[in-house]
Amino acid sequence: MAPIEAKPHGLRGALLLPLCAIAIAIALPFVLRAFGLDFYLSLASRIVVYAIAATSLNLVLGYAGLVSFGHAAFFGLGAYVTAIMISEGVQSGPLHLAATIAVSALAAFVIGAISLRTRGVYFIMITLAFAQMLFYLANSVKGYGGDEGLNIRARSLFSLGPYLLDLKNPLALYYVALAVLVIALVALARFAPSRFGRAVLALRDDDVRAEALGFPTYRYRLAAFTIAGAVCGLAGALLANHTEFISPAMMHWTRSGDLIVMVVLGGMGSAFGPLIGAVALLSLEEALPVLIRVMASPLFGDAALRMAEYWQIVLGPLFLLVVLFARGGIDGLLAGARRG
Repeated sequence: MAPIEAKPHGLRGALLLPLCAIAIAIALPFVLRAFGLDFYLSLASRIVVYAIAATSLNLVLGYAGLVSFGHAAFFGLGAYVTAIMISEGVQSGPLHLAATIAVSALAAFVIGAISLRTRGVYFIMITLAFAQMLFYLANSVKGYGGDEGLNIRARSLFSLGPYLLDLKNPLALYYVALAVLVIALVALARFAPSRFGRAVLALRDDDVRAEALGFPTYRYRLAAFTIAGAVCGLAGALLANHTEFISPAMMHWTRSGDLIVMVVLGGMGSAFGPLIGAVALLSLEEALPVLIRVMASPLFGDAALRMAEYWQIVLGPLFLLVVLFARGGIDGLLAGARRG
């Protein structure tokens, strides 16, 4: 009998692509520095932070089937917790981490406990209402900047034995955010085949049938919603360290819309979809104005500068094409190309 050949899409093939992506991400800062492109390290850090937030939303939207239009509330809440602690003189990174996760998880638990008693459009509107409540609360807190926002002069500090890790260092911030993203992606990849994950997926596919079979649907959804809120709060804390500034705009419903676009664009229900969506959206936001200006300059001269300001007009049809022809998002499109 002929020996059985290993399938190209087996375990080794499934691990090869993520490992290559991690290796590229680790080497990226050194490559950028070698070419004198240090500015793009800031963009890379921003992409990684938003990928963490989008991954947390994917747990609710892609796996649990819950369209939350207030997820940015946890994003901004995490940023405010860390920024307020820093402004009060507390620079301990572990304390920031613990407080951010605790406050974000508690807020997600309370909001979820109320919102998850509804379904469909009512759930969407209640999560949006809670997010707007927190948005206006942040606007009214004048002691911490109010609607003008709050500048952060220090950063989170982590003690690693004799070494001190200061997130004011762009390289340190990038690698910390990358480590958090890798942990979140691995946890999400292991979540899907777990008992808890299969139960949540069953609720997404047919919640009425799952409830009839005896699944504690409310508790499963509340647990997923709370975990997602805590992880999104952690992403907000990293963003506060990255931007050196926080404002109520972090909680606005448009920021929730950005996260939803990342998840849908990359691929809902895919472990790596939100990462792909974050890379695509934020890269296009940076690249499209430059491309429009370069391509339009020979024909329109100085008017090309004004044309570049309307780069969203080009971005919209691109999203439409993905929605129409790649129902599984970019990740689904890539998966189909690999199978083909």
